[in-house]
Amino acid sequence: MVAGMPTAARPVNRLSADERREAVLDAAVREFAQAGYHAASTTAIARRAGISQPYIYALFPNKKALFIGCQERASLRIREAFLAAAEGATDIEDRAARMGEAYKRLLDDRDELLCQLHGFAAAGDPEIRKPVAACFRETYDTIAALIEGSPDEARAFVAMGMYLNIARALELPEEYTGEG
Repeated sequence: MVAGMPTAARPVNRLSADERREAVLDAAVREFAQAGYHAASTTAIARRAGISQPYIYALFPNKKALFIGCQERASLRIREAFLAAAEGATDIEDRAARMGEAYKRLLDDRDELLCQLHGFAAAGDPEIRKPVAACFRETYDTIAALIEGSPDEARAFVAMGMYLNIARALELPEEYTGEG
């Protein structure tokens, strides 16, 4: 806040710490999507976010924590989309269909999709694998609870989602995705 200036009169270009953190995550998702974890640089992320590189370290202790933050945010968005889609469903089949449609809409964010796939690819690092695996388990558990099916049905739903991830990432034609 600018000294002596009421909060409501804060300049439009001044973001709160939470807004700045979200802007850095947005920029990081784009950079990690394009370059992957290892090749992405905090300098490029800072440039995309319109901040100085040292400011990234005021928000995240290191690049790995920033990358994990991107993975956690993507996982949360998926779970929130599934929960919202499930509301008002008339039965389990309707709920699963609504969740599938919601997921297809999430896939329209190519940067988030590619960033998420880079999370799986970077799982050779145990410090990345553990939180990415936790995100995956949380999403799987949410799906399993929402579809109220057998473990095989939950795995089939997730498997289809992973197939769609790959098909979208590779920009396969509609005949491979069944979308249209």
